[in-house]
Amino acid sequence: MISGVHDIYYNVKDMKRAVEFYTKTLNMTVSWESDHWSSLDCGGVMIGLHWTEGSDVPSFPRDSHGAQCGGTLTLKSDDVSKDRKILEDAGANILGEVDADWGHMLVFEDLDGNVLKLQNAKY
Repeated sequence: MISGVHDIYYNVKDMKRAVEFYTKTLNMTVSWESDHWSSLDCGGVMIGLHWTEGSDVPSFPRDSHGAQCGGTLTLKSDDVSKDRKILEDAGANILGEVDADWGHMLVFEDLDGNVLKLQNAKY
């Protein structure tokens, strides 16, 4: 039977560039890597990066709230505004940001157009 989550993964066009973005910008650590697959540790949750063999990652509908299909990885942040600057400096595309009574959230794309979120939630 199911005993837990193994990983959540995103497709990437350039593995080396993606690993650098996820480790240096998003502060994840490499657990295992090859030319076709990299496993990254994000606070005990495994994030996978799967190489597209150089093909572009297909686009899908998205807006300032995030992806309109599939799932979205939401990362915890202690300071969304500070992290926004780090993401922008690394080349991430910001899709939207909201500061509400439940918390502060930033929606962005990684360098391959995959949608992720940062959130500092009050719950």
